Amino acid sequence: MEGTEAVTSGVRELLPVLRDRAQEAEDRRQVSAETVKSLAATGFFRLLQPARFGGFEADPATFFGCVRDIAAACGSTGWISSVIGVHNWQMALFPDQAQQDVWGDDPGTLMSSSYAPTGRIKQVDGGYRVSGRWSFSSGSDHASWVLLGGIVPGEGDAPADFRTFLLPAADYTIEDVWHTIGLRGTGSNDIVVTDAFVPTYRSLSFGDTARCICPGQELNTAPLYRIPYGSIFPYTITTPIIGMATGAYDAHVTYMRERVRAAYAGVRAAEDPYSQVRVARAAADIDAAWLALTANMRELMTLVTAGEKLPMQLRLRVRRDQVHGTELSIQAVDRLFENSGGRAIYTSHPIQRFWRDAHAGRVHAINDPERALSMYGRGEFGLSVADAMV
Repeated sequence: MEGTEAVTSGVRELLPVLRDRAQEAEDRRQVSAETVKSLAATGFFRLLQPARFGGFEADPATFFGCVRDIAAACGSTGWISSVIGVHNWQMALFPDQAQQDVWGDDPGTLMSSSYAPTGRIKQVDGGYRVSGRWSFSSGSDHASWVLLGGIVPGEGDAPADFRTFLLPAADYTIEDVWHTIGLRGTGSNDIVVTDAFVPTYRSLSFGDTARCICPGQELNTAPLYRIPYGSIFPYTITTPIIGMATGAYDAHVTYMRERVRAAYAGVRAAEDPYSQVRVARAAADIDAAWLALTANMRELMTLVTAGEKLPMQLRLRVRRDQVHGTELSIQAVDRLFENSGGRAIYTSHPIQRFWRDAHAGRVHAINDPERALSMYGRGEFGLSVADAMV
């Protein structure tokens, strides 16, 4: 606990610097190497890493709390911190040899990812041949390994296998294609692979992560690693958006305390009852999104720590609350933006950047509300739900 408290404190001390660098990250379309190095120095990236590699094996709520704070200072920095940081949790599920390959010489090694199965996978003796292009690999310039999703075709009538493949930087190139209206500082560029060989031990089945029967659990026995991928990774996307909404809220309240509404005969915006109601509603939405996240993480950790099986209904609720948390955060950001007046559209105003960043994060595939909510509804009606989807 003492170690994680030091990490949390270190992250909070860094927030003013991240806030000052937010516009620079956007202009460069890349979070700086100095920022990533500073975050690493706080121990942030070690929060979900196995203890045998110097990690803290922290409660996910601690990790997500840091992500929220970082994203409230800079949306792009919060985004890449979240997605890069969660990879240390997933790597703990891989066979030990894969973990040794990544962390054996340098436990501080970082990984980026792109999970959409857009490449070509061919099973061969001892592993797989991997080729293709994967998009949206956030923070890839700061990583020396990448995790790529791919479909392994089944033989005959056998079902296909959806797996994650781990490749070193020598096996791929990064193409700079990141020209966007939001999350501009994430450097979420394309990964291009040309006929790389990936040994079997550097791959992991999504089916195994859903059933919580991964090879890495033999050595990494902490309860943290018995939580399903589908209950951890989705919040990796929603949490930065909650943070962006929090940052927008803080910026909005600070701005509105001094704003005078010229169109309403010089009335101070802070005294406008309609503005007060909008602020209250935005705060309620942000708090609801965050409280659901922390309650779900607490329940997950309580059950896995006790060695109990996670009920499917809980897993479905986690996904339900995750997509709803994104919706609530977007709703809050929109309300704050609408309440800020015309000056909010100036590029010098932080609210417009939080607004753009949050909406860019909203379109991530994991935030598809109908898909997640439909699964929850199926569970409520007693219909079957595929484990691999949650």
